[in-house]
Order: sequence, then structure tokens, then C-alpha cells
Amino acid sequence: MVTLDVRPQLLDALSALRDRVAAARFPLPLAGAPRARANRDELLAQLDDYLVPRLREPEAPLLAVVGGSTGAGKSTLVNSLVGRRVSEAGVLRPTTRTPVLVCHPEDHHWFSGMRVLPDLTRVWVPHQEPGDDLLLPGENPARVLRVETAETLPRGLALLDAPDIDSLVADNRVLAAELICSADIWVMVTTAARYADAVPWHLLRTAKEYDAALVTVLDRVPHQVASEVSRQYAALLTKAGLGDVPRFTVPELPESAWGGGLLPATAVASLRNWLIHQVQDPANRQQTLARTAYGVLDSLKSRMPELASAAAAQYAAALRLTSAVDAAYDSEHARVRGRLQAGAVLAGDALKRWRAFPVDCSAGELLDALMESLAALLLCAVTAADERVDETWRREPAAGAPGLTDRDPSLESAEHRIGMAVRRWRRELEEYAEEEVRDLDRTVAPDPEAVAVLVATALLGGRRARSAGEGLAERIGAHGALRLRDRGGRLLAEHVDRVMHTERERRLAPLDALDVHPEPQAELIAALSVLQKER
Repeated sequence: MVTLDVRPQLLDALSALRDRVAAARFPLPLAGAPRARANRDELLAQLDDYLVPRLREPEAPLLAVVGGSTGAGKSTLVNSLVGRRVSEAGVLRPTTRTPVLVCHPEDHHWFSGMRVLPDLTRVWVPHQEPGDDLLLPGENPARVLRVETAETLPRGLALLDAPDIDSLVADNRVLAAELICSADIWVMVTTAARYADAVPWHLLRTAKEYDAALVTVLDRVPHQVASEVSRQYAALLTKAGLGDVPRFTVPELPESAWGGGLLPATAVASLRNWLIHQVQDPANRQQTLARTAYGVLDSLKSRMPELASAAAAQYAAALRLTSAVDAAYDSEHARVRGRLQAGAVLAGDALKRWRAFPVDCSAGELLDALMESLAALLLCAVTAADERVDETWRREPAAGAPGLTDRDPSLESAEHRIGMAVRRWRRELEEYAEEEVRDLDRTVAPDPEAVAVLVATALLGGRRARSAGEGLAERIGAHGALRLRDRGGRLLAEHVDRVMHTERERRLAPLDALDVHPEPQAELIAALSVLQKER
């Protein structure tokens, strides 16, 4: 007889793996990202809602989740297995909004806490009528689990009536998949009219993939075609590799046709007896638990590498986006340094004012013109870098992530940020000039503003501004002029570097916020490796 392995070391390895799965993120809109996110969420649901709690408490009752398409008769089936109305059934579809879990009164403590389905709020009123409103105002019915008790169910068995897997309500579909992942036994319900539909077969194939304990119910079968429908359904199951799955047939009766919510006991006796046998026979119970639990564990061998591969693709895409930004800004940064060395700032209005200085242009006016020209040069470089990034990113699907190409109007503009940096450099340069003038051993000291404008012109004007250097040396001496130009030049380089770095980081900030790193790929594989060794 196969028994569950519940060693603490295995549970520790499984918990560590679970944390790695929860930490995995797939924010970039790559081709495989939606599938990766769905796989991660499904795996987390199975780990949190089923596998970890089951291995920690193997003695807990078996949970059979009844799932299926809209109108398959799940609620009627659950009511009939229990022997009274516990879940709302009717001809209006979909009727199952809040999932209902039914267990024996002495098993209530297993489900009233957060052992399984910890994300769902528990609501339990022992004698509440089905369909009555149990929700608090504003509460989402899709995130509530209603717990009922019934002495007609044996101890050790719980039934869960899940929402429709093809519900028009998206939250219901998501919750249905989540609930099914919490099951020890998957009870898939379909009808004689819809047994070939794609949705129930997707669930059947998923159960086969995970080797879960599975039972199928063919509901509402007219007695005239019962044998033919049963034969065709059996053939489809065999073709899908599910020929050994227990099958039960429920005939079409007035109670099911009109949504009375309760079938005769004889109509569901075979299914009820099978479920009870799984609970009360120790060998069958162990086999059911081991099959579903080990099926999930075995599935990790393919699911974890798939998640790791998707994580690697995310990082590779993020690296391409980052590299495009780095390349664009590195290129423009180099161009700015070259333009500064060539004296490109001393052009246009700045050049006219320099030629008019000091007769027809004051030092302050010339400084204003130089700072405006320097700011324009830096802004042009940043704009060109952003345009180059945009052009490269347009060829990258990953760049379609929200916020990557949007311009945030709440942020200060690049023009404003660059203007502030240029003004800061000017102010500090003027302070350096004042220091040099104060230290001069002269009776008549030169005007500090004139000294500042000469050093600025010499730094920004290239060969055109050779006379600015000569004029500076005449006013404060050769050593002072050299010292001031060195200090001002280093300060200029620092401010230019800071501007380009700040704008590069501003462009990368939305990408950094997505938190795409290389570690998840290795961490997922490492967690799987540790778990495999423990097994």
C-alpha cells in the first residue's frame, strides 16, 4: 500500500519551492507570459490549497470538489448526495455564486480555519437556507466559502460545490479552477448534451496530466439514449487515455429538469457509495491521497523548468531593453563630451555676445547666453537618446509593458532638470571665481563676475575662446587661471555626467520597477533540485 511521505525535510523543501514560485514575476508582455502567469497561479493554488496542507495533515477529511460547466447539475448532485438542500440549484444559470463546502459536523473544524483555501473568507451558519444572503455589504461573493454541515455525510468526507468553470463571470471561472486544485478527488460533471464540449475535456486532460484521483459523472441522461451516450462517452475517455476513470450516470428526472435541487437517493447511490468507500476503506483512502499528492509532486518536474524558462525569457527581454537605453545614452554622452571639447556651446547668440563683450555686453548677459546654449546642447542629447530608445523598443514586444513608453506628466520635465543642473554649475563656478579673487595679493581686485564669465567661456568655447584664457591669466595670474580652469572643468564634467546619468535612470525607472532579475530562473531550478533529492 502506498503511503504519503510527510517527513519534515520534504515539507521544508516544498515550502521553499512554494516561496520561489510565489516570487516569480512575468510582467513583460512576451508571447509565453500569460501562460507562465496562469501556470504559476495554478501551481500556487495546488501547493497552498492542497499539497502542503495535505502533507502536513494527512488525517484530514478527503475533499471531493464537484466541478463542471454551466447547467451541468453540480448543485443538484451535491444536494442529492447530502440528502438535503445545501447549495442553491435552479434553471437560471449560473446559480452557484458562493462556493459551498459540506462536511460532517465533527469535521467542521478542519474547514472553518485556513488549512485549505486560505484566501477565502469563511461563512458558516448551521441552519442557513440555501440562497440566503450571507455576505457583508460590499463583500465579493467570489472570495467567500460557505461551510455547511450535514450528519448524512460520513465523517472523513467533504463535498465542495464549485462555480461553473465556463461562467460568464471571470471571478467565478478563476475561483472554480482554484477550488478544483484544492481537491483530493476531482468530480467532473457533464451532461448528455454537452459531454463532448471543450471546457470539461480541458479539465479532464488536466486531471490526467497531474494523475489526480478523478471520477466523472454523466448527468441528465435521457433513458432512451442512456446506453448509446454512455458508450460514446466511454470511447472518448478511452481515446484520451482516461478509460480507467470511474464513470457514473445520472438519469434525466423531473427534479433535475426543473431545478428542484434534490434527486431520489437511488439516482446517486452508486456515486455516493463509491465516495464513501474511498473514505472508509483505509487502503483506498491511502491510495487516493497518495495518487493525487504524488501526481502534483511529479508534475513539478516539468512545470518548474517551464516557469524557469519563462523567467529567463523575461530577464533576457529586460536586458535587451536596458541595453538599448545604455547604448543610446552612452552614445549621446560621448557626443556631448566631443561637442564640449570642440567648443560647440560658444555659438549663435552666445558667440555674438562674446564678440560684444565687454563693451556692448555685460558679464551677466554673456553668462546667461552660455548657460542657455549649454542647456540646449544637453537637452538635445537627451532627446536624441530617448528617440533612439523609442525606435529600438518599438521592435521589442517586451516594451509594451504598461508604463515603459508612457511619459508621466507629474514628473519634472527634462528641460527643467537640465536647467537646474546648469544653473547649479554656474553658481558654483562663480563661487570658485570669488575665492580666487579674494586670495589675490593685489590692491585692486578684478570683478569676480568677469572672472567667472572668462573661465566659463574658456571651458565652453574651445579654440574660439583662446582669448578668454589669456584675459583670465591677465586678471588673476597664470597659476590662478590654470587652477580655476581645472576646478571649473572637473565640475563641468561632473554636472554633465550627472545629467546624463539622471536622465538614463529616469528612462530605466519604469523597467526597474518591474523587478525583473536573473535570480528567479536559478532559484526555481535549485528549489526543484532540493525537493527531488528529498523525495
